[in-house]
Amino acid sequence: MRTMTCRQLGGACDVGLSGESADDVIKAQDRHLREAVAAGDTAHEPALAAMKGRWKHPVKAMGWYKNTKREFAELPED
Repeated sequence: MRTMTCRQLGGACDVGLSGESADDVIKAQDRHLREAVAAGDTAHEPALAAMKGRWKHPVKAMGWYKNTKREFAELPED
């Protein structure tokens, strides 16, 4: 298991998001952003908008995804 922060994934805070894979962490970030914005946290709105719009630009999105997977793989195990 490894942990990345919301900020490492493009968010606005240092909440730790853990998972067995980069995909797990990305899904946790998705939930975290949605919950934060639903609770009225406007600081997370830009990251949520970026996440929702990411796949409208597939080449750029794949770059972000591959970079995130690489950064995750470089992290030490928790």
